[in-house]
Amino acid sequence: MSAAMPMLAKELKGKVLVASPYAPLRQQMLKRLDVPHATVSEAQGGADALLKLEKTDFGTLLLDPRIEDLDVGELMATLRGRYPDLDVILMESDPARDEGAIDRPAEASMVSGVLKAKIPVAQSFPGGRQYSFPISPDPAESMEARTRPVAGMIGRSPRMQQIYRLARLVAPRDTAVLIVGETGTGKELVARGIHDLSRRNKGPFVVVNCAAIPESLLEAELFGFTRGAFTGAFQSRLGRIHAAHGGTLLLDEVGELPLSMQAKLLRFVQEGEVQRLGSADVFRVDARLIASTNADLLQRVREKQFREDLYYRLSVFPLDLPPLRERTGDTLSLAQHFLHGFCRESGVALKMFGPDAADLLQRYHWPGNVRELQHAVERAFVLAEENPQIRAENLAMLAGAPNLTKF
Repeated sequence: MSAAMPMLAKELKGKVLVASPYAPLRQQMLKRLDVPHATVSEAQGGADALLKLEKTDFGTLLLDPRIEDLDVGELMATLRGRYPDLDVILMESDPARDEGAIDRPAEASMVSGVLKAKIPVAQSFPGGRQYSFPISPDPAESMEARTRPVAGMIGRSPRMQQIYRLARLVAPRDTAVLIVGETGTGKELVARGIHDLSRRNKGPFVVVNCAAIPESLLEAELFGFTRGAFTGAFQSRLGRIHAAHGGTLLLDEVGELPLSMQAKLLRFVQEGEVQRLGSADVFRVDARLIASTNADLLQRVREKQFREDLYYRLSVFPLDLPPLRERTGDTLSLAQHFLHGFCRESGVALKMFGPDAADLLQRYHWPGNVRELQHAVERAFVLAEENPQIRAENLAMLAGAPNLTKF
């Protein structure tokens, strides 16, 4: 253990989170921090650290200033507003050494700085670099702006406010985003919201459903092809990746990509280069990448069904969408939004949900999430005929269902 480690250990309080984009450095810190009284966890970057801080009460954050997914100053300002009692220790180390063998000690020099609610933090580091973190605006006022619903999204539950805040935080950058959630939770809506909030909002938003395209056609769809590249290729065509140039590419259900296609996709993710079938020419494509999945990609990595290197390239900024059953209080507002939409489309007066129907909507478990709710409301709208109020009997398909349980 380096001489800095025992001294650093004395400064740690509570549970410890180590955040760095360099896995060897994180692993060395986990191995070498001799802190029996604290639980030590790791995060791949700033966004991952924010997610873990939301779920666990950490006392100390060991932060590598070289995080690539978020601006360090903005991250520190966010931490100051959300976690004024959190101790933050900024780490400085040699990237070349960090990328080396794991069994070689990481010679990291540590500089301690404790975040205070009203005190600006400015710290000098080895190498002559200066990091200054100005005081953020009033946290209460700025938090309201940061947690406004993203365009197309409905709901003000705490879980969704967290999603809105993280989406607004990552939208201005080109950071790769991985949206994880059950079927029907609105993953594409979140991806489109991030695109609309980004500097690329004037460019195309291209969606590729990886589960819907046969494997034999997937490469041609993604990368394009030249005339005569295969039987039936009567004219050249650009792929979906190329069509997203200047905008955003959403790989929906990316967990369904076959391994052979994952290897070819990795080149685009790493280098931004695309090569069409039947051509030796390489095109540079400038597209922001967002992926979504309802699968546990880490489990698929362990099962050798998904490439580990591709997983880490896609999951720089993970967003975990909650199922509707965990969005306490959002069900009725979503149902009313859908109902008013059906009324406007049909040119009829706005209908409302009666007390019995509202109670039923809020007690149902919604295994199909928001999509199931939308379809249930549409059925109820049709069944209500001219009645201005939706009743429980119009939701008869829900009544008596096995998923009708109290939360």
